[in-house]
Amino acid sequence: MQKTHKRTKSSRMQGHKRGTHGWGDRKSHRKSGHRGGKGLSGTGKRADHKKTLITKLYGSTYFGKQGVTSRGTAKDTRKRINLMTIEKNLGTYGKKVGDKWEISLEKYKILGTGEVKNKLVIKCLEASKSAIEKVKKAGGQIISEESDDKKE
Repeated sequence: MQKTHKRTKSSRMQGHKRGTHGWGDRKSHRKSGHRGGKGLSGTGKRADHKKTLITKLYGSTYFGKQGVTSRGTAKDTRKRINLMTIEKNLGTYGKKVGDKWEISLEKYKILGTGEVKNKLVIKCLEASKSAIEKVKKAGGQIISEESDDKKE
């Protein structure tokens, strides 16, 4: 039995009028040169396909300026968390001691969105008035560095 021999693509494509070898336009199927170069170069009029990749990876804040700040204005980088989030994830943030939940969030500011159904003892950097009220109403307390400073 004779072995069949498959011709190479270049020999099969001979006589087809153009040197594209089935890749469409002549300029396509080359290296990154026809796409504009490295990274985001060439993300112009017809290169929006690169932008979708970037927004997937980094979100919509990658392009353009974000916010207006004066020179030398420090960004507020305090971490914040809502009571609702704490209440939903009690096992993650703290442990149960008796009938209360002890939660340690020393680098966070506690905000008052959400309802409190459990007795919480929260150690935190600071807390909003509404958060303190809600936790006290449920029978818990908020111990914050801010309140400790004011007592002295």
